[in-house]
Amino acid sequence: MVPGVPAEAADAGRPAQHPRPPTPRDASTTILLRDAPGGIEAYLLVRSTHLAAFAGLTVFPGGSVDAGDYVREGSWRGPDPAGWPLGAAADLSRALVTAAVRETFEEIGVLLAEPADGQSFPGAADLAHDRAALEAGEATLPALLDSRGLVLRTDLVRPWTHWITPEAEKRRFDTRFFVAGLPAGQQVQQPSGEATRGLWLRPAEALATVERGELGMLPPTASTLLSLTEFGTLADVFAAAETRTIRPIQPVYQRGEGGPQLTLPSDALELLPAGVTPEFVSGLLAGIARHGRLPATQPEKGSTT
Repeated sequence: MVPGVPAEAADAGRPAQHPRPPTPRDASTTILLRDAPGGIEAYLLVRSTHLAAFAGLTVFPGGSVDAGDYVREGSWRGPDPAGWPLGAAADLSRALVTAAVRETFEEIGVLLAEPADGQSFPGAADLAHDRAALEAGEATLPALLDSRGLVLRTDLVRPWTHWITPEAEKRRFDTRFFVAGLPAGQQVQQPSGEATRGLWLRPAEALATVERGELGMLPPTASTLLSLTEFGTLADVFAAAETRTIRPIQPVYQRGEGGPQLTLPSDALELLPAGVTPEFVSGLLAGIARHGRLPATQPEKGSTT
């Protein structure tokens, strides 16, 4: 194990003792990327301070897998997610990607889909209608895609990393992170009610805003951004995704002199960017209590593998 930080620094409260850990909910997160003159940019959401989970923190779009996210085989344009290293059965692997696409559409209005047979892509009014229906729970993404003659674009999506909430937490998620390219001709829309604003930032720039105390992030978000700082283009990211090792990273709580402390299993460090040291994680979590400030020893740009 590596050194941890006080549990309260993670803004999750002191972990309760459970006779049996809550089963984590399968979830997906989308790291939406675009090419820009200064290098790739990632889209981030600043969550409302009134939410039950991750209030006020800066996150990527994402959420839990719904029953309606399970799709029939062949409902996509690109590789079958069933063959991706997601550590899940074929049906769940496809549902995880569908959930990533759905949450991205719900939260920021970007739809990772295209016409199946040469039909026209829906106009802004139709997309706004479909987005509202999804947010209200009045339709499922597969049903909406079928009604519009669209298929998912898995050619724009690749798996990137995998995090599981510590067992001591009451709200647990088993989350796969996916990189995705912004489709040509689409723009991010007004964020949903869960977020107060959205930002396109270069990964290194996003980490710098945390260091300046302007934004707060949990380790999965910050380490993911750090892992992207070495790439100059979206094509570079997708090429790297083809050979990435993806295994679950699950922090744990241990007793410490000051109370429960969050730690990372030592074998998880090899799955993280080279710059994500125990000191980086400790400083990041502790810094959330100080308005999101990272430690002064934050790794330099380009230090990832």
